Amino acid sequence: MPDHAPNDDRLIVALDVPNAVAGLNLVERIGPAVGFYKIGLGMLTGGGMGLAIELKQQHGKRIFLDLKLFDISATIESAVRGLAQFDLDFLTVHGDPHVVRAARIGAENSDLKILAVTILTSLERADLDECLMRQGTLPDLVVDRAARALDAGAHGVIASPQEAAAIRALPEAAGKLIVTPGVRPTSAASDDQKRIATPAQALHDGADHIVIGRPIWRASNPAQAARSVLDSLPSPKSRLPKS
Repeated sequence: MPDHAPNDDRLIVALDVPNAVAGLNLVERIGPAVGFYKIGLGMLTGGGMGLAIELKQQHGKRIFLDLKLFDISATIESAVRGLAQFDLDFLTVHGDPHVVRAARIGAENSDLKILAVTILTSLERADLDECLMRQGTLPDLVVDRAARALDAGAHGVIASPQEAAAIRALPEAAGKLIVTPGVRPTSAASDDQKRIATPAQALHDGADHIVIGRPIWRASNPAQAARSVLDSLPSPKSRLPKS
């Protein structure tokens, strides 16, 4: 029988573990405390797609496939059409408008939500200079990329919690999703994330979902760590409106 996911799906746990066996073990240890999981590119060659399908179809979990796709339009459209057949929930693509438009075509006639990556939360202005990104403050560039991606048809964006409020204020963001990695409980280390906030602050600033990995799966009791995060969140009724 499928597990019954909890009503509060604002917490997405990142299964940033080496393979599907470790991922399934972690999900079983967490149990019913969490109903939404992220599977990323790092696990793809370790059975990540099979795990995504198993968790969705056999355990009733929601799945965020974090692949950050980027390619020519025809390839994006084809890849997303293939992924959409598995009834997954979220898929990331890079926020370039041509990529977003092609992904939306590929996701037609499915419930798959296309989320656009703005600028990775592990990057700072110095990293953008090295990549020859145009001048401007990092928050301004994130908001600009978010607006363009949403205008191109993205169902939502991935952005650090520090830019969530500015993105939520965009006219283009009305009714759209904001999903924030780079979220750390107060007692957790920042690891390789450079633009971080607490779970409650990220939601207060306009995020719909928060993504947390290491502070949960490194914990001696991952289920308790997940419940502690959920207990720290404001009531869903106190969330800022999306409009």
